Amino acid sequence: MVIKGKTYAQLMALLCLTSIACSLNAQHVVHATRNDKYVAPKSKAVQERLEWFRDQKLCLMMHFGLYSIWGITESWPLSTRDAFWARSDIEWVRDDAEFKRQYYALNKCFNPVRFNAKEIAKTAKRCGFKYVAFTTKHHDGFCLWDTKCTDYKTTSPECPYSTNPNADIVKNLFDACRAEGLGISAYFSKADFHHTDFWEGFGIGTATSRYPTYDIAKQPEKWARFCEFTKKQILELVADYGPIDILWLDGGWLKKERGHDMGIGQMIDAAREIQPNLISVDRMANTAYMDVRTPEQTVPDEPLDCPWESCITISESWGYHYDDSYKPVRQLIHMLIDVVAKGGNLALNVGPMPDGRLPHPALERMEKMGKWLAKNGEAIYGTRVASVASVRSWRFTKGKDGRLFGIRLWSEGERGFKHMLLNFEEKHGEVKRVVHLASGTDIPFKVTIGDYERGVMLDLPHEFSRDEFADVFVVEVEQKKGTLP
Repeated sequence: MVIKGKTYAQLMALLCLTSIACSLNAQHVVHATRNDKYVAPKSKAVQERLEWFRDQKLCLMMHFGLYSIWGITESWPLSTRDAFWARSDIEWVRDDAEFKRQYYALNKCFNPVRFNAKEIAKTAKRCGFKYVAFTTKHHDGFCLWDTKCTDYKTTSPECPYSTNPNADIVKNLFDACRAEGLGISAYFSKADFHHTDFWEGFGIGTATSRYPTYDIAKQPEKWARFCEFTKKQILELVADYGPIDILWLDGGWLKKERGHDMGIGQMIDAAREIQPNLISVDRMANTAYMDVRTPEQTVPDEPLDCPWESCITISESWGYHYDDSYKPVRQLIHMLIDVVAKGGNLALNVGPMPDGRLPHPALERMEKMGKWLAKNGEAIYGTRVASVASVRSWRFTKGKDGRLFGIRLWSEGERGFKHMLLNFEEKHGEVKRVVHLASGTDIPFKVTIGDYERGVMLDLPHEFSRDEFADVFVVEVEQKKGTLP
């Protein structure tokens, strides 16, 4: 039987692959957004650092690598089993082996001469970001630091960028970020498609998947060599690249319960002998080494009772794409507010262009976010979940000093109001004062306890000027005796 050029068997195989991919994605999203299975770290130093992490709120994440040259999906096109979606924009070659050879050879033309680490760090700080997450190595195995474990790196003579004084991109970026007071999150892929003890022969001539090309139970010595290689690279980053706040391990499908035990716990323990307060993010591991949950391209429906960070792209892609579209500023600011109200951090991803610069559409949006945060950051940084996180168009956060912040999200084209209900009932005390944060203006109000208008009715002054995206109102409450803030 043939249907539009494909046999019935081919169609069934495609449907099977699609089902598997959707299943993996669904498992990831459910895992990332549920209030279960979190194992808190036992280390006091890590616990204290996690409190620092929860204060930061906004991270600039950057996916940068060989894939940026062509503007294609990051690393995944190398996986034959993922080609049905990952190679959707690759039209110049159909042969699997030839494509892999072409991709791996991109190290010979990687030359981001306009990557300016100091400028990126200054921009991140100016725009309100508190820490930076950077891809030291993605799944394709290309390293953006001067690793001693492989020649597949920016500092290798094969790479034209190796002659640049800033060829060790990771070192230059991490140093520049620390100089601006920004935290460091080192993204590192546990998978390595370029390592022959993961994909034999780099997977050329083999139908590859995200897993090793061999049965590790039958060839344990190969797997052991690969795990030792991974450990050495992780310890390089921790030992030689200055203080790192977060080790962000991607490749969550490689874990013990799926038969691919890498001994990550022992690796993290060894890393913490060098940096005792290192936060570990072993994604999807459900162990004591997953200190932070990382919902991907999504925001949980409700607050999570553990440290978490939504990683979401500013555009539609992780790496740079030439014809990408970017999310509106309003959506980005509202997303940040929603994440923070639910107790999380937002890692907003921007893919640098092949020459190393951040795309202009991304910079425009980052700058506008920074301007909003400059006026309203008290309601974002260092806050925790209020007794109610959201009601209709309102989001709520609580400062460590007990102040409640009511944040009104404005829709595009929404008209202003003379009277506006702050849809919140403070359970622990009586509202004494309401102040518009950006202007410092006291807002007259009255408490309403009706069936349909429960909260604080604000009487906005005639001269009140509404923010384009969201306004913050500080609600000061007199605590009732015997209650906690």
